Amino acid sequence: MIYLGADHGGFQLKKFLTTYLTKTLKKEVEDLGAHASEPTDDYPDFAFAVARKVADSNEKDIGILLCRSGLGMAIAANKVKGIRAIVGNSILAAELGRKHNHANVLSLDADQLSHEHAMAIVKTFLETPYDMDPRHVRRVEKIMDYEK
Repeated sequence: MIYLGADHGGFQLKKFLTTYLTKTLKKEVEDLGAHASEPTDDYPDFAFAVARKVADSNEKDIGILLCRSGLGMAIAANKVKGIRAIVGNSILAAELGRKHNHANVLSLDADQLSHEHAMAIVKTFLETPYDMDPRHVRRVEKIMDYEK
């Protein structure tokens, strides 16, 4: 399952990516809001909702967050135990975040990314497996131990 969340700044890109994920990539998606573009909404509400779903689910589920910069969403999501959220501002960042950091939430910068670039970043994030090299596993385990 892919859980999506966006504030008003990421609302339009979320709508586009929902169609891309469901129609083109044939992925199962749950949209946790916003369900309308409301300029007074607050990004932490959507980041926490997505992060809680990912943290409570199996390891194959991921979250995708969208706001104007991607930064606030990632900061908020990382407050939830079990979440490793990255800002995927490039294809390489998405790939390395998955491989080396075992990221389970991708946060996107809706103001700067074209639809094509966002699709490529999301596709890379979804297709990149965790690198189980002992050094990467050890580092991720240190983060998880610290959360406890």
